[in-house]
Amino acid sequence: MSQPLPASVNIYTVGGAVRDALLGLPSSDRDFVVTGATPEMMVRAGYKPVGKDFPVFLHPETHEEYALARTEKKDGRGYHGFMFYTSPDVTITDDLRRRDVTINAMAIDKHGVLIDPFSGKRDLALGVLRHVSPAFAEDPLRVLRVARFAARFDFKVAEETLALMRAIVQSDELETLPAERLWQETAKALMSQKPARYLQVLRECGALSRLMPEVDALYGVPQKPEYHPEIDTGLHVEAVLNAAARFASATAENPDPLFDLPVRYALLCHDLGKAATPAALLPSHHGHEERGVPLARQLSARLSVPQVCADTALLVTKWHGALKPEIFSWSPKALLRLLLSVDALRRPERLKRLIACNVADKNAHAKSPAPNEVGDYLISIFSALRQMNLGEIAKDPKNAANPAKIADAIRKAQLHVIAAVIKSSG
Repeated sequence: MSQPLPASVNIYTVGGAVRDALLGLPSSDRDFVVTGATPEMMVRAGYKPVGKDFPVFLHPETHEEYALARTEKKDGRGYHGFMFYTSPDVTITDDLRRRDVTINAMAIDKHGVLIDPFSGKRDLALGVLRHVSPAFAEDPLRVLRVARFAARFDFKVAEETLALMRAIVQSDELETLPAERLWQETAKALMSQKPARYLQVLRECGALSRLMPEVDALYGVPQKPEYHPEIDTGLHVEAVLNAAARFASATAENPDPLFDLPVRYALLCHDLGKAATPAALLPSHHGHEERGVPLARQLSARLSVPQVCADTALLVTKWHGALKPEIFSWSPKALLRLLLSVDALRRPERLKRLIACNVADKNAHAKSPAPNEVGDYLISIFSALRQMNLGEIAKDPKNAANPAKIADAIRKAQLHVIAAVIKSSG
């Protein structure tokens, strides 16, 4: 039979749950810190030990995680290079001191009293991300976390914290981070309120050129203002990422995942080829789509990007230039070639994501997207093709014995359908 924890043991809600509560935001999970306890006490009280590096326990009923208060000391390179110390005499302030930024270094006790030894509530009100202690510089992952929090909350970074982030970058500690962690933080940032802030903060501290040199190379690359008001290509990428986040919020009730993670990653990559444009062509970027494909592939490999995101990035990088008003003058053959190259008939989500990227690309500074005639046109052609009964064509006695004839008959029928859509649209 389990025994209750002694009265001397205190349990605190800590970290993001406290921060989000003060901001009036919902929080998906809660973290708890226990002071005055030993692992043996926790086990006797029915908690199940799960921690490998330091004592963490699952509550016997809620199965939420409870960690013993701890301190840490750097003992090697990278974000895994730490020694942890736990003891009943470690206080809640000791535990909070090891955290990254002040807005994450707050706790609430069992009576609902806020424990805020590092003025996190003040920094929340100021919209500032500030490190808790000089030990911040010991963990390279914190560079990405701060940039991601800046994107999530649209906060600024304190100058003294930026200085520590620059020191981390210059120490080459970033190179110790596994690609999976780079992607995890980047993915969260891309899905945040202001994805551009992630790029801006990483660029300010010098990390962007180390982690995503293909993206960093876009800053300072000119482009024609008649196509995009941002003459700087890097600033254009920032604008389209923020547009995707803005449009997603406006259509939050729409279950169609138009501005999901694959779309946002594709937008990050879509203009990478402009950094490879020969200087003699600038500010024109003819052919940047093809030049961007190997760069997108290279970035995806470095970040260990999930396959669906990597594939969408290649698709959008290669084909986004096709979605222009000139498409209305294309022949049925050219339109069919595009849809087949995109693999839209077998995987409709690829066409939807390509169109979504086009929406953000063309409406980077609008509160809501303008009507997308090009996208609607392609969807109308796609819908007409999807309604075709290809089985009937295959069963036609004239074609059944010859696969080549079946393929030719299907293609002719598809071209006929596309021609009919063109005529009705004109």
